[in-house]
Amino acid sequence: MNEYDVLAVFCGPDGRHGNELGVVRDGSRIPDPDERRMLAAKLGFSETVFVDDPERGVIDIYAPSTRLPFAGHPCVGAAWLLDVPELIVPAGVVGARLDGEFSWIEAHADWAPPRTLRQYASAAEVDALPVPPEGEWIYAWAWEDEAAGRIRARGFPGRGDGITEDEATGAAALLLTAHLDRALNIHQGKGSQLLTAPQPAGYVEVGGRVRLLSSSPSGN
Repeated sequence: MNEYDVLAVFCGPDGRHGNELGVVRDGSRIPDPDERRMLAAKLGFSETVFVDDPERGVIDIYAPSTRLPFAGHPCVGAAWLLDVPELIVPAGVVGARLDGEFSWIEAHADWAPPRTLRQYASAAEVDALPVPPEGEWIYAWAWEDEAAGRIRARGFPGRGDGITEDEATGAAALLLTAHLDRALNIHQGKGSQLLTAPQPAGYVEVGGRVRLLSSSPSGN
């Protein structure tokens, strides 16, 4: 039976919340892409990581319904778990580092999947939003304190696979940072925190707190 870890990625300052991530440490035992996709759907996380080479940082990322060339919170979580200087994903080489309580990745904005960045007038408007119908992936955001770079955000995948709202979304934060071209402190979901900073040549750093929730058999 393959073991998998459950991490909370982008936890708040109190260590709570964060987006749950499944990590299958011995991904090489499930080489078939269809089997990986089915396991990801069975586990039910917004994303599941399969570690193909823990020493080199080679990982494969799946949402419940599709394979992803790159995703933010899976890379931040895998970087923390594997403690390697880089991760290798289909989109490219992701820089990785640990800095005190934060795990950081550096990725190119073009690697992030498309998201609709929708600005609202206030954090209260974002808080009051209902879950939109299935369709486009919407990252709703508003300034909490523009001078300080503080943002309130919510992420609505619109995928139809049972994930109606993402608690914390690194790829969308990366896109928003590239769009605004400034460092951000993002409060997303119920209490998650994402920190970002633009880097040269279209790269963006995304960081957050990670904690291990559990290790369980996958049933396969």
